[in-house]
Amino acid sequence: MKILHKILIQKYPIWAISHAGHCVPPEGMEMMEDIKLEDIFGLNGQIAHKLAFLRKKVPKDIKLVLIGHSIGCHMILEMMKQEPELQVLKAILLFPTIERMAESPQGKLMTPVLQNLRFLIYVPIYFLSFLPESIKASLVKWALQGLQPLDEATVSASLNLFSVDCAANAMYMGSQEMAQVVQRDDSTIKRFLNKLIFYYGSNDHWCPVTYYEDMKRSFPEGTILLCQKGIRHAFVLDANVEMAQMVIEWLRTDLAHL
Repeated sequence: MKILHKILIQKYPIWAISHAGHCVPPEGMEMMEDIKLEDIFGLNGQIAHKLAFLRKKVPKDIKLVLIGHSIGCHMILEMMKQEPELQVLKAILLFPTIERMAESPQGKLMTPVLQNLRFLIYVPIYFLSFLPESIKASLVKWALQGLQPLDEATVSASLNLFSVDCAANAMYMGSQEMAQVVQRDDSTIKRFLNKLIFYYGSNDHWCPVTYYEDMKRSFPEGTILLCQKGIRHAFVLDANVEMAQMVIEWLRTDLAHL
């Protein structure tokens, strides 16, 4: 988000909306403060959380570019379906997990963990949470030592995983993803196809190339792209600049008309 803001010479406002409960709230603020949505930490609650932000913070006549990554792509399609009056100029869906998540190679591995074994993971996280912040940061850097250079933003974001509440909320949502993100929503995709840009990974264990090929066959007229750069699903770890530059290129024509 910072790179996009810089490339666009701060001409356009950019909002990044965290998943509810996935990051430690600022000191003095409770994680559940002012939340009135049912099952806020579940998949449907997270979608309602994003719509609530737009309703409360963004004027209705503002033209929006929605950018989602992984499960965020499913959320964007649902948002557009539930509130078609949103002034969406473009929706960019990066490495989209919008179908058959539990059937994907990574889904087959993670589904039993997320649905049946996640409670066992809370115990070591609880004890690690008492470590000083400097030691936690060192552990993150050690785990990500293969990434050079390592973005400090990645380290600070990863520290949230030492919070039992944040880790539990993330895994809870993940368990719902495996159960609920099954069938691709072709009717919504068809309805908004001219506003959608799909970017699939060429080696994405959450979304294999066969999913891209199926999408391409179903919507040959759509903007459905396959990565030729070897960028990983978790592109924020080492390809955030490259991805930001591609996003700007895709939006150049649309932004010129604003």
